[in-house]
Amino acid sequence: MKKLFGNLLVLAVIAAVVSFFAAPAVAFFGIRSAADANDVAGLSRLIDFSAVRQSLRPQLSGNPAAMAPAPTFLEDPIGAVRRQFEANDGATISDADAYLTPAALAGLTRGDGRYASQRFERPVAEDAATEANPMPAPVFWGVNRARMAVTDEGGSRTVFTFERKGPFEWKLVHIGLPEGAAPAVPPVPRTGKSGKAGG
Repeated sequence: MKKLFGNLLVLAVIAAVVSFFAAPAVAFFGIRSAADANDVAGLSRLIDFSAVRQSLRPQLSGNPAAMAPAPTFLEDPIGAVRRQFEANDGATISDADAYLTPAALAGLTRGDGRYASQRFERPVAEDAATEANPMPAPVFWGVNRARMAVTDEGGSRTVFTFERKGPFEWKLVHIGLPEGAAPAVPPVPRTGKSGKAGG
């Protein structure tokens, strides 16, 4: 009986360790699945939208200096106030939000990179079956932070950074877009009967 209990205890410890380190990968695939299903509540449980939005803004601004950490108020009061106003720029916020829709997040997890903002709708069932589902590659794996990258056919990498929020709970806190200029965010297409072309 003691041997059986010992074996069960060892198996439980192994399962806990595997779950502990596999949780970020589970979170990544959870985001892809929730985005495909247009499950906004599920995405909210897996993504810290405020942190991800903040991580995207400097990448979309085109200003390399914006990537540097903001100065503290004690170090540079004028610079800190200026960066606060730049962070609240309306155009940059809307550009960042274009990457946080379920369709765009589905694209990001498939390596669309900066072009994920062009996605407005989830693929229909027949297209989803043929859509590529690249596996993320681990870039960094730590106790409280993990990074995974998805590479497109051209070799551009989109890096996802997850942070531990509990023993087995991880949230996406940063998306690193591939280098290069982001395409302009087109206006959201309107649907309706009036949008049909005449015969």
